[in-house]
Amino acid sequence: MAVADRSFTPAAYPDAAELLAALPRLRRYARVLRRNREDADDLVQDTLERAWSRAGQWRGVGDMRTWLFSIMHNLHVDALRRGRLDTVDLDDRTPEVPVAATQDQILVVRDLGVALAVLPVEQREVLLLTALDGLAYAEIAQTLAIPIGTVMSRLSRGRERLRSLM
Repeated sequence: MAVADRSFTPAAYPDAAELLAALPRLRRYARVLRRNREDADDLVQDTLERAWSRAGQWRGVGDMRTWLFSIMHNLHVDALRRGRLDTVDLDDRTPEVPVAATQDQILVVRDLGVALAVLPVEQREVLLLTALDGLAYAEIAQTLAIPIGTVMSRLSRGRERLRSLM
């Protein structure tokens, strides 16, 4: 039976709950990669479409989230290679802050956003996958298709650089 032939019920999609649970983290990672809400949403949609069309490639071994992050990362890199991404001037961006934020919190969030934007993309990705998404080093290595030692060195350099910028 083809994927399109199945009725949309939880029993027909045993991995649906895991996929839905990964959505907030996918959106957060997409925002890191694209820095623009609309582009990030498009990246999440493209990721889910790719995952859906290649569902047979996921063997159910390990975390589905890692597999989805890998797909997203690869789609993002492909778009960069094709030159399909617009650059964003940091001066034109306004950080999103909660309404009840104090002046100091707003400044810290702004400074952190600027500092993260200055980091090389390789360091920023590893830092945010660790800090925001709570991925283990091995999961990050698998997601980005790099050795675990590279993950650790990028993380170390990224943290060091972030400290110096803050």
